[in-house]
Formats: sequence, C-alpha cells, structure tokens
Amino acid sequence: MYQFGIEIPGDVEEVVERTIAALKTEGFGVLTDIDIKATLKAKLDVDKPPYRILGACNPLLANQALDTEPDIGLLLPCNVIVRQLDNGYIRVGFMDPEAVLTLVDDEAIISLAREVKERLLRVKDSLAA
Repeated sequence: MYQFGIEIPGDVEEVVERTIAALKTEGFGVLTDIDIKATLKAKLDVDKPPYRILGACNPLLANQALDTEPDIGLLLPCNVIVRQLDNGYIRVGFMDPEAVLTLVDDEAIISLAREVKERLLRVKDSLAA
C-alpha cells in the first residue's frame, strides 16, 4: 500500500484547517495547497467534488534526508489529500513515506521514513478525536 487514511464527518474547508493544525503539531508545514476541483474547473470545465492536495514537509526531517541523499527531493514533500466522498464524509489520505522512501536503498532514509510515518499516523489519529 502506498497510503493510509481516515474518513471523518465535516466539510472540506474545516477538515483542511484541522489537518493543517494537526500537521503543525507534528512539526510539519504545508508548502503547497492544490485545489484540484478549482483547477479542473478552470482548465477543463470539469465539475468534481472538493479535493485538495497538501504538500506537507517537516523541515528538520527533510534536511536530514537531503543530507543523506541529495536527490531525495524527488520524493518530497509528503502529500496529504482531503477530499469529499459521495457519502458526505471527508477522506484524509496520507502518502505512506515508508512505501515511497524505501525506494532509496539506504537504512538512514528508511529510518527517517519510519519516523515520518509515525508522525503522520499521529496526525491521522488526532483527526479521529
């Protein structure tokens, strides 16, 4: 699996704000916030349910990864999606850093991936509360 997530009640904007706050608690900032719904409407005149991609980064851990493997930036940041489901719930999905960063055959990177995953799992769990 390349991801894990949670389905929760709420509206997309409120869940995005809660997700950003939970990420901040774990040391992540959001570098990018892509509104897929708005982009597809503007570029293709396609109507989609709300869908956001948050590019989350923990600067301390990213710096350690870059010091170990300078090209690791190709696999950063950690993407988090927040999207409206047909059942009215909101799905918050997290890229599994272990699944992605194990592509790099380096135990230091794999160890960092585990730490990032643990932090993202805490973010997910905090959204359930």
